Parts: sequence; C-alpha cells; structure tokens
Amino acid sequence: MPLARTIFSEEHEAFRDSCRAFVAKHVTPNNKRWAEAGQVDRELWLEAGQQGLLGTAIDEEYGGGGVKDFRFNVILDEELAAAHAAGPGFPVHNDLIVPYLERLATPEQKKRWFPGMCSGELIAAIAMTEPGTGSDLQSIRTTAVRDGDHYVLNGQKTFISNGIMADIVIVAAKTSNGEGGGEGLSLIVVERDTPGFERGRNLDKIGLKAQDTAELYFTDARVPAENLLGEEGKGFIYLVQNLVRERMTIAVVAVTAAETALELTMKYCKERTAFGKPIGSFQHNRFLLAELATEVQIARTFVDRCIVDHVEETLDIPTAAMAKWWTTELQNKVVDRCLQLHGGYGFMTEYPISQAFLDSRVQTIYGGTTEIMKEIIGRSLGF
Repeated sequence: MPLARTIFSEEHEAFRDSCRAFVAKHVTPNNKRWAEAGQVDRELWLEAGQQGLLGTAIDEEYGGGGVKDFRFNVILDEELAAAHAAGPGFPVHNDLIVPYLERLATPEQKKRWFPGMCSGELIAAIAMTEPGTGSDLQSIRTTAVRDGDHYVLNGQKTFISNGIMADIVIVAAKTSNGEGGGEGLSLIVVERDTPGFERGRNLDKIGLKAQDTAELYFTDARVPAENLLGEEGKGFIYLVQNLVRERMTIAVVAVTAAETALELTMKYCKERTAFGKPIGSFQHNRFLLAELATEVQIARTFVDRCIVDHVEETLDIPTAAMAKWWTTELQNKVVDRCLQLHGGYGFMTEYPISQAFLDSRVQTIYGGTTEIMKEIIGRSLGF
C-alpha cells in the first residue's frame, strides 16, 4: 500500500473534492474535442473562476481566495494530471503568473489585472523562450526600447503555453545592453490589443494536443511604460527566483502522471490474460511493476517534502532542480514501461496509456531540460 500523505488538511481535501468534481463535469467530457481544436473553450476559464479555482493566492479584495498556500495549487494540478487533462492552462496562470504579479506588480497593476485573472476573464501567459534561446535565458534577443512613456518591443517568442488565448503576457525583453549575467533584461506585461503584437501558429505538438502553444511576434509594439513589472534591468533575477515554483509544478504533475499510468496499468495487468492467466502474474511483469511502484513511491515522498519546504519558503534552487529532473525522467520511464505492458493496445490512441506516453515527453524539456537541471545541481556541489 502507498504511504499515507500527511501534508494536507481537511480544508485541502475539501478543495480537492471541489476540483475533482469540476474536472469530472467540465473537463473530462471535453478532452477529446479540445485536443482536436488545439485549445479549450474560454467558457471553461469562466467556470473555473466562478468555482474559485483561479487566483486562490490573490487577495480577496481583488476577487481571489486570499490563501497563500501552494498546496491548493498542487491539488488542482494533481486532479488535472490524474484526469489526463492537458488542455486547461491553469497551472501556468496560477502557479507561474500569479507569483510574479503578487511580488512585483504595483497596486495599480494588481487592480487592473487581478480581478479578471480570478474570474477567468483574463488569461495569462509568460513569454521567455525564443527560437534561438531555449533554456539559455541570458541569450534573449527581444528588445524593449524606451520611447517617452512607452516601450517599443521587437522580437519573437515561441513555445508559449496559453499563447493563443492569453489576454496578458509577461514578456522577457532586453531594455539595455548589459553585459553578462542577464543584465539589461526586464519583464513587461503586454496586453491583448497592443498594436504590433501578433500571434503566429497554434503549434502542432506530438502531445498536449488540447493545450494552446503559440508563437508570438512583436513588431514595433508600443507598450505603456507603466506595464513594466518590477524594476528595469532586474528581469533575469526575477525569472530565476520564480523558476523554483515552475519546476515544482512540473514535478507535481510528473509524479501524479506516473502514479496514474501505473494504476491503470496494474488494473490492465489483472484483467488481461495470456496463456490462461493474468499477465501481471508472470514473474517478469510482476517484478517490473514492483520496481515501478517503489520508484514512484520514493518520488512521491520526496516531492511531498519539497512541497512542504516550498510552502515554508525554504526550498532552494538545486533541490527544485533535483525534483524536476528526477520526477520527469521517472514519468517517461514509467509510461514507457506501462505502454509496453499493454502490448499492441498500448499503441492505440483510444487507450489512455498511449496519450500519457505522448504527453509525458515534453516534461524533461520545458521548465529547463534535464541537462540544465543536472548542471544546476552539479554547480551547487562545488564543481
């Protein structure tokens, strides 16, 4: 039996019940249709806002939940992952964007953006990655040149989650020619109707089909200087500080996805027979499932400890990197082995394990690749 999780209170579990009911009613029945469309319906965001699932950490005066507890984010992320619901971009909105704005936005900016983010009327995204940068944030080429009371943005971003539907986008851009260490990088919030801001394709991916992922273009886009987030030139520091939260979110999804894949595969191995007996009873398969169950339990225990540390604001960058690389590589391993146990049926898209296989592949890439995570960890060891 899996070890009991002890990091949640009764209030957390009540919130989980709400999330699970929301996913069952509004998400699961639409997953296939959204995958074909390449994005979810905007009505889903409005419904999530009405149910109090957006902006739980935002102060009540702006329409949020007023609860500064990452575990509520974790619960929603877990319920979406357990339901194979890749489309709703709530983790980007709640886990990535809200912390930036909470810490850096002015009272006027919060008043302007937070109510819509809580209601689902404003969908948020963050644009860091460029065609030539990937995990190398210091090589960002998008520029923002001050011109009076505006910044003039020029550049291109790619692989932006929520990019098609986003109403506000935090854009990482160079505001000066600082040398090295990310100097000169700033964060500027670009709103949907900004002249010169255009969206390219809704990118065709091998997995996460229901999640809109876009190319963004800025051609002399004039953005009010009042949309600067935090201080000019400190964008790189802000990005690095928030990557801990992003990597924890990815780790949370990875462990839940691995648990879900393992659970459905064990069920399959008890029902599917070969040579007159369940395929799970063969020693090789039984041992493989035992290995996977053990590794997933170890990952779950480690991630739960990291969640607690993050809530207490003691989780450091190297440990978050450990959680991100270990759990995402494990997720890929688990879904690969589980697909193999499904045999030919695992290759059929109608079986959930095949979708889990496709959706899992990006986990070791975005949020910093496995190789970058190992580099961060290695440097922390003094090498």
